Amino acid sequence: MTRVILVALALLAASPLSAAGPLPAWLAGTWAMERGAEWADEVWLKPRGDTMQGMARHGFGPDVQGWDSLRIVRRDGGLVLVAQAKGASPVEFPQAFVSGDAIEFANPGHDFPQRIRYARAGQLLTIEQSRMDGSDAVRTNYRPVETAPDH
Repeated sequence: MTRVILVALALLAASPLSAAGPLPAWLAGTWAMERGAEWADEVWLKPRGDTMQGMARHGFGPDVQGWDSLRIVRRDGGLVLVAQAKGASPVEFPQAFVSGDAIEFANPGHDFPQRIRYARAGQLLTIEQSRMDGSDAVRTNYRPVETAPDH
């Protein structure tokens, strides 16, 4: 396991894509997913300065089962996703990959997720959380909404 983490860290450090690009303004907006009684919302404010602020929540029926406070910040020449679930201590995920319509953050030392990828294809936002090797992937597709959904 230690070898996998060391290899992943070396690949991240050597990646020419790890240099900070612009903040992912294409992520800004209100996004919603509904699958039967299961639902999730993700809201991102437009970039201001070197930061984007976001929030996420998910649940089933009328109940909120989890929520996160999110930030993408420019730090030390790269972008970092700072995620704080249900008021727990913040966890940092440095940028691992960026393109015009996708950004991926990774933290091999975190239990789960270790990798978080945001990708936009037209009106669809896909968020994938997984382990560093892509296993145990949880992929959620969101559609844009004009205002926060009622849940």
